[in-house]
Amino acid sequence: MPLMDSSLLRNSTPFTLGPLPNLLNKTQKCRHSLSSLSLPTNSHKHLFMRRSGSSSGPRNDVTFDEAAYEAERLSFDAKAREEMAETSKIETQESGVAEDPKAWKWVIRKRIWDMMEARNIAQNPRPVHHRIPNFVGAAAAADKLGGLEVFRVGTCVKVNPDSPQKQVRFLTLSGEKKLLTPQPRLRTGFFSVLESHMLTPSTIKEACTSVGVAKYGRAIGLDEKIKVDLIVIGSVAVDPRTGARLGKGEGFAELEYGMLRFMGAIDDSTPVVTTVHDSQLVDDIPIEKLLVHDVPVDIICTPTQVIFTNTSIPKPQGIYWDKLSPEKLGQIRILRELKRRIEKEAGQKLPCGPSEKLPPTARRGR
Repeated sequence: MPLMDSSLLRNSTPFTLGPLPNLLNKTQKCRHSLSSLSLPTNSHKHLFMRRSGSSSGPRNDVTFDEAAYEAERLSFDAKAREEMAETSKIETQESGVAEDPKAWKWVIRKRIWDMMEARNIAQNPRPVHHRIPNFVGAAAAADKLGGLEVFRVGTCVKVNPDSPQKQVRFLTLSGEKKLLTPQPRLRTGFFSVLESHMLTPSTIKEACTSVGVAKYGRAIGLDEKIKVDLIVIGSVAVDPRTGARLGKGEGFAELEYGMLRFMGAIDDSTPVVTTVHDSQLVDDIPIEKLLVHDVPVDIICTPTQVIFTNTSIPKPQGIYWDKLSPEKLGQIRILRELKRRIEKEAGQKLPCGPSEKLPPTARRGR
């Protein structure tokens, strides 16, 4: 069997980005001018604004169309899960040439998803396959996180938008902290910021949902001056011995982490925490097969325990453009804009990753 491309794998010792750091260092000066970058702010929100009132009377009250927003979000979510399911089949089938270097991740993910459904420790939305799984005891795990010193003293917490971390978002806002959460799949923008002064006691719970973030959040761009004290990340599986983690397979957590590094909002010392069910703890994630952009976790909170991993896995240092496919760039406007900006400032092209287009045989099987 041919050797796996070692450039894709993470070393267990501190790494560099090859020629890319020189390019990024050369373009650090461009950050001050990112405010001129045409990044989305609330440009997508207006699509879901509607005027209320009778057809014969004045229509001056503008409200957020929750039903339209949620319908679009669920539609994109369903499509993304279908695509992930197809990707997992392709990457785990034997090719006769070499095993796909990401196939082992899908094997572990499927085992966890199947187990959670079979043991009925999964909560809605179900089935949990191709999601960050919502689990029985998610609120208890969040409360464990809420008791951490790093959470108590932090003033800005970045939390993923998935269902099992909803209570973490609530604790962040009710604790009068700044909540930074990504817009769904980064399709329409970047991050949204919510703060308790933007809300009322009656809207704080709603603000912890995707619809609530769209209604009450303030969209930011890459030029935002922000310091994140703690990152909360969702997981499908995590190894408590090493801090190695698997997400659902789309790679958005890694992209979000890389962009925050680019902004200077986080660094190696910024703690990364995940909340999972105890049954999502595994011992068979091979750290030598992790990719350079995979994000390890420092702390794991379950409904029953808090685990400090003391991970030695290096954290990503930024965006790895040579791992980004044209298709992924095509999905995320802010990445395309950032890439164009860096290339203009640096005077040279950034690398691009291989295509994710399905082989013809896979397309015919649809």
